[in-house]
Amino acid sequence: MLTPVLLLLAGIALAGVGGELFVRGLVSLAAWWRVPAGIVGATVAAFATSAPELSVAINAAVDGRPGIALGDALGSNVINICVVLGLAIAIAPVNVGRGALVRDIPWALAAPAVLGLLTVDGTLGRVDAVVLIVLFGAWLMQSALAARRVRDATVAVLGERSRTAIVASLIGGLVLLVAAGRLIVSAAEGIGDELGWDMFVVGAVVVALGTSTPEIATMVAARRRRHDEVGVGTVLGSNIFNTLLIVGVAAWISPITVNSTEITVGIVASVLAVLLVLPGPRGRLARWRSVPLLGTYLAVLAMLTL
Repeated sequence: MLTPVLLLLAGIALAGVGGELFVRGLVSLAAWWRVPAGIVGATVAAFATSAPELSVAINAAVDGRPGIALGDALGSNVINICVVLGLAIAIAPVNVGRGALVRDIPWALAAPAVLGLLTVDGTLGRVDAVVLIVLFGAWLMQSALAARRVRDATVAVLGERSRTAIVASLIGGLVLLVAAGRLIVSAAEGIGDELGWDMFVVGAVVVALGTSTPEIATMVAARRRRHDEVGVGTVLGSNIFNTLLIVGVAAWISPITVNSTEITVGIVASVLAVLLVLPGPRGRLARWRSVPLLGTYLAVLAMLTL
């Protein structure tokens, strides 16, 4: 058990450093190419923070363990909102811009619902993967069109200033993410064998903690610079990426056999988490919301592991 745990810790460390480097490099590269700031915030930052999940998904699917990717995607969705955002709210109320939320919340609710419908027959195959990826493309296009003229602080919060730093961040981040994906998948397989957990549970409970590190870094940076809307928007966008693109890519590479109980827990928790961050009239998330958010995460842990 010691070796898988050490591999997991090493993978998490690489995912954390590589993920943050990749986020900063990609956001800055988009700004360098004069991509409108709103589009950077709506799509580019969310993609960058989902890079660890994508690395894990490809490695797991190629190894014939796509269940890790499915569990990681849904587990990361719950951790992103219930843990990352929940802890941020517990420290101090979060103020969010309603524009991005109005655009992304319907998709963040619909994506897991569609995934649930596709898994009714117990499998996710290539046809299902195409449906997910097409929906992802539709969301990406809508978000890009809606955000073209939107003022957004993502580049100021996350970006690098030097072009040399941008290139170094991108290359270094990608190298570390690839290595992290291999280590995390190897560790997950070993931990699953030792604990008797199936690959979905390992992905949702263990792997998701490691691949959510870029969202944690983004939320911390956003709070420090008083741009809460950047952190919340990135988390919601990352959840949509995870559900539609990450699961779609994994299912395209290798069909996924689905456990109905596990997928139901993951989907219901993903939807509930989004509903718990619907903002009030003033666009404010009060501290009391941290209680049901963190409680939801603990309930998911209990249902999947006990």
